[in-house]
Parts: sequence; structure tokens; C-alpha cells
Amino acid sequence: MSAERFHVSVVGAGRMGEGIALAFIHAGLPVNLVDIKDRDEDEQRAYFERVRNNIRSELHRLVRLGVLQVEQADIALSRVTVQSRSQAAMTLPQCDLVFEAVPEVIAVKQKTFAWVSEHVPASTIIASTTSTFLVTELSEMVSEPKRFVNAHWLNPAYLMPLVEVSRSEATCPQVVERLLQLLKRIGKVPVVCNPVAGYIVPRIQALAMNEAARMVEEGVASAEDIDTAIRVGFGLRFSVLGLLEFIDWGGGDILYYASRYLSGALAPRFESPQVIADNMQNGRNGLRDGQGFYDYRHLDVEAYKQQRLGEFVRKLELSGLTPAFDGALKQT
Repeated sequence: MSAERFHVSVVGAGRMGEGIALAFIHAGLPVNLVDIKDRDEDEQRAYFERVRNNIRSELHRLVRLGVLQVEQADIALSRVTVQSRSQAAMTLPQCDLVFEAVPEVIAVKQKTFAWVSEHVPASTIIASTTSTFLVTELSEMVSEPKRFVNAHWLNPAYLMPLVEVSRSEATCPQVVERLLQLLKRIGKVPVVCNPVAGYIVPRIQALAMNEAARMVEEGVASAEDIDTAIRVGFGLRFSVLGLLEFIDWGGGDILYYASRYLSGALAPRFESPQVIADNMQNGRNGLRDGQGFYDYRHLDVEAYKQQRLGEFVRKLELSGLTPAFDGALKQT
């Protein structure tokens, strides 16, 4: 099915629902944004106007940032239709994809999925944007669980490229592929993970944020210095090299021994997982062994390094942090 013919509804007209709608209308696809709450006529009219104003405001923020032109913002806004439950009941039967974006309350989600299941055909993909509940738990609430996935967007949804797609054993592979292709068409970078709490980013993010807060609590450094270290050290490097790729660059054995030291000096939470020791034992320490988490045996390693370092230099340029030749002399 072509992207032009793909009919999308977002059920839940809060911040996440608005952000997802923005992503689609910016990419050229119309969206029905459904307010799931029952309201009287005056309340509904006021709420719809507020939602449209929110979307208009974000579109014009993109204009001020140079991402859009004014006329493009107006065109994009014309692509979103805010609907009530009764209005959506008339359009959902023609819908190819429904994103559920209601509050993280299981009873609310259960009622929403039951209502959506009543109105969409069996071929419609249903995707929850939940950050809390497992796909295996929510899939039981819809008819035809094989067409159900979790699609976790990062805020702000219309700017952040990543969408984490979590499938269950019951999810049809074709459903996952159709969703991935559509997300790519609107400029997103989807990744797939199994049904485990925390997806990928929130799980790593929670550990990092808690450790940063713990360092403030322990008086290791000021909040300002910790955040500076993250922005110009941790963040810059890992915007080019993924965490596992970075392990391969330095060597899994380096991480192993550093983790042993930190776990002894600080806490057991710094112990490395068994896979690091297993890789060491099997001669898979990374680039220098030709294998690690990735296989480099048939790769032009020098060209690969040049490419990654080139990407890093461009990140430094954008951040205004490129080392200047004779920079110290120019400051004297």
C-alpha cells in the first residue's frame, strides 16, 4: 500500500497525540486526531480549538526555527482533522493504522482498545504509544492480537527521529514490516525490540539519569559540571558511535577491567554482564580482534574509522567545539 493512501488515526488528543499527528502532517499525510473523552458541545468546541491552536503553535515554532515556511505550516495544519468519538466511529472503518495515545491508565486503555476494535477492520494495525505496559499485556485487549504492536515515540515526537517498535510472539511479521515502512516514509528511524520493560532508550536512560542524580547526592560534582560533561563528552561521542559500537572501538576487555575496578570502589551495579567476559574468552574484544558485538572481518576498518571520525568532526563543528589550530596562541 502506498504512503499516499495510508489512512492514519491517532486516538488520544493530548501532548503525545498532537506530536504524532504533527509528524504525519509535516510529512504530507492527513491524520484524524480523536478526542476519546465524552464532552458536551461547548466543551468539545473549546477543546478542539485548543488542540488546533497547540498544533498551529508548534508548526509556527518550526517556522521560527527555519524548518518550515509559513505557507507550509498552513498546508500542514489543513491536514489534521480533530474528531469526537462519534465522528471517529464513521472514519475508523477506513483506517489502516491507529495509534493509541491515551493516558497511562490501564482501565482507560482497555476501554479505548475495546472501542477501537469495534470500529476498525481486522486488517487495521493498532499500535500503542505506551511507555509503561508490555505489548504482551495490551495485545490481549484488542481483537486480532496479531495486528498489535507497541510504538514508543520519544518527545518531542514530531522532531525526534527514533520510534521503538515492540512486538510480541503473536504479532504478525507483515504488520511489523508495514509499520516500519510507514515510519521510514515520514522520516522516522524505527528500531525493533522484544517485549521487555523499558524498551531500549528508557532503560539505558533511567540508569544514566539515576547515576547523574546520585553523583550530585554524593557531592561528586555540581549539577552544572555533570551536565556539561554529558553534553560535550558522553552525548557527543554516542551521537556518532552506539554504546556497543563504542565498546568494540575501545575493546571489551577495557570495559571488563574498568567495571571490576568501579564495582569494587563504588558498588556492584558497575559489574559488567557475562557477555563481556564471554567475548573476552572467545577473542571477540572488538576492532582489534576483527569481532566484537559487530563483525569487522570483511570491513575496510580504516575507511570505517575515517567515516565515523568524519561524522564526529561534523558534530563538533555544529556544536562550535572543533579544536582550533594554534587556538592557544590566538588567545594570548
